Amino acid sequence: MAGFKDSFEDRAARSQAAREKALQMLANRAPVDEAEVARRKAAQEAKEAARAEKSAARKAAIAQAKADKAAAAAVPVKAAPTEAELKQARDEKYAARKARKG
Repeated sequence: MAGFKDSFEDRAARSQAAREKALQMLANRAPVDEAEVARRKAAQEAKEAARAEKSAARKAAIAQAKADKAAAAAVPVKAAPTEAELKQARDEKYAARKARKG
């Protein structure tokens, strides 16, 4: 197996040079524009407010749907007719048919 093409000192020197170049680039960056930072922060806050408003509206709609469903469940359901009621309805139907036939 072949060894490294260059020595450890060469690689360490290149690493140090790269580190210094990165630090120099960081130091040479353009200064932060406070107006741009404020504009971005205001835009982010507006976006978060819109998201919160939308979420609150969705939660309110869900709560309203639950309330409507509970109100609908509270309405009494007509009970099934008893045997006596069924017999009376059947007798009335037969009497009406008999009256039509004459």
